[in-house]
Amino acid sequence: MKNVFYSCLILGFCALFFSIAAFGQADKWVKKSVMIPMRDGVKLFTKIYIPKNRSGDLPILLKRTPYSIGSAESFNGQLNPGSTFEYLADDGYIFVFQDVRGKYGSEGEFVMTRPIAESDKDIDEGTDAYDTIDWLIKNVEGNNGRAGIFGISYDGWLTVMAAINPHPAVKAVSPQASPADMFLMDDFSHKGAFRLSPTFGYTYLVATSSTSTPFPFDQKDTYEWYLDLGPIKNAAHYLKDAEEGWVDFENHPVYDDFWKKQNVLNYLDEVKVPTLNVVGWWDAEDFYGSMEIYEAWEKLDKNNINHLAVGPWRHGNWWGKGSELGPLTFYPDPSVYYRKNIEAPFFKYHLKQEGDGKFPNAWVYLTGSNVWRQFNSWPDQELSEDKKLYLHAKRKLSFTAPTTAASFSEYLSDPANPVPYAPRPIPGFWQGALGKWGWKLSDQRFVQYRPDVLHFETEPLQEDVVISGEIVANLFASTTGTDADWVVKLIDVYPEDYPDDPNLAGYQLMIADEVLRGRFRNGFEKGEAIPQNEVLPYQIELNNRHHRFRKGHKIMVQIQSTWFPLIDRNPQTFVNIFQADEADYQKAFHRIYHSREYPTHVAFPILKKK
Repeated sequence: MKNVFYSCLILGFCALFFSIAAFGQADKWVKKSVMIPMRDGVKLFTKIYIPKNRSGDLPILLKRTPYSIGSAESFNGQLNPGSTFEYLADDGYIFVFQDVRGKYGSEGEFVMTRPIAESDKDIDEGTDAYDTIDWLIKNVEGNNGRAGIFGISYDGWLTVMAAINPHPAVKAVSPQASPADMFLMDDFSHKGAFRLSPTFGYTYLVATSSTSTPFPFDQKDTYEWYLDLGPIKNAAHYLKDAEEGWVDFENHPVYDDFWKKQNVLNYLDEVKVPTLNVVGWWDAEDFYGSMEIYEAWEKLDKNNINHLAVGPWRHGNWWGKGSELGPLTFYPDPSVYYRKNIEAPFFKYHLKQEGDGKFPNAWVYLTGSNVWRQFNSWPDQELSEDKKLYLHAKRKLSFTAPTTAASFSEYLSDPANPVPYAPRPIPGFWQGALGKWGWKLSDQRFVQYRPDVLHFETEPLQEDVVISGEIVANLFASTTGTDADWVVKLIDVYPEDYPDDPNLAGYQLMIADEVLRGRFRNGFEKGEAIPQNEVLPYQIELNNRHHRFRKGHKIMVQIQSTWFPLIDRNPQTFVNIFQADEADYQKAFHRIYHSREYPTHVAFPILKKK
């Protein structure tokens, strides 16, 4: 097994559920299964669905996946209201689904996130998409010579690959929840902090057998299981059949060429076809990658054909029911709105040449108000102004800078008693919605008063505050250890009296969150020990957000140094964590400063017009 097989983690394993519509109405479709030859002779298993009652030639919509198209007809979601393909099917397309090479019905060798081909003689996912489109245009009767490609997560990444050097017939693409950089912010780690539970679970899932079998945890609470595991090196015992993949993580604990070569942003040049980038505000896997791909292409877009849609979704659920997410409800259903008013018109215009084609640069859902907004650019800096929320003593948070000469808050961080990332019991990351998706919607009161979690909150807001753009936490901190993780959460605290929904009374809704491994404060190519008891600045990007904190709500910031088992335990001593022994894991006191000299704060743009 090649090392590159493990170059990304999740990439939407859930695409198994999203990647294929349920074309169960046999009387409406002419269905064909074919093996399409690639330029190197390898043949890829492909299913084609042609509407029986079509009038005139139709465009092709292609979706490529590593998660099997063989069970497409076993799904029961017919093309009726609520179907993910409802509005696309109403418009009329030839739908095509394909197993990527080396997976399920397709021939060849599967290489995870296969690198871009270095010569015309090589193959990659882009050349396979090109050859597939070329064959379809020449061999499928009744197509109009135009094609689109789309997909979620790994399938979204495949879409990006197809758009770098697209076939001339490709007139529109929609990469959705695509990853970009596995080390910096997507699936394997965030800012150098290793994502233990997702990575361990996925490695076992895909690499220890020919089937997709979740790890057989013998404890309901995986928090306890991972804690009992001890040092992270002990995980290798359970991944003997995937040893090479785990060794990749052990051998590449910094941002070296192994990771850099897998960064999709390095391959993006001009925007060659109209593009609709899609992601959700509460995407726990690939929010960063999707936004970075959009922003990278936006800088290169000369023809205003690069677009963005961001809704109130977890990973991929714009293809499902979107009216409920954790404790939140959204009406009208934003997923239906997206499929009907954004996705369908986008493909209809570019593939069928119907409609006026007057699309905004970005459709962005304003959470807190639950409305869609359109922007000429995202974020729109002309509509916003920068604000800073400062930490103060006695757990206070305000837009006024501290004036105290010396002030800090201190907590003891103990690797033997880490802060859980979700309410316990925590199911396996691949065995329950809480572990995989739901944790971002967890009421943060479950950790608020732990002694190793600091919290700071404003007074009830006297007017609405609308964040619109990138959030950055600027910490001034010290530690008695030689390494530390810094986790920052930005939280919307609902009023205790909340008649609109009593279940949300006092709810602490996490709006943005991120972690930085302290050793990487000066860059990710090498780690550096933290000087003990020295106050240092740490900048932590919490990504983009568009959210209204309503009048009467409070804004809270929580800071902690463990987030387990989402993130592995930092020993708090400067060692290679993949080689650490139990003795290396040490308690440490951490201080967060909020003084005139060291004003810890969270910066973000707010809308001038609310």
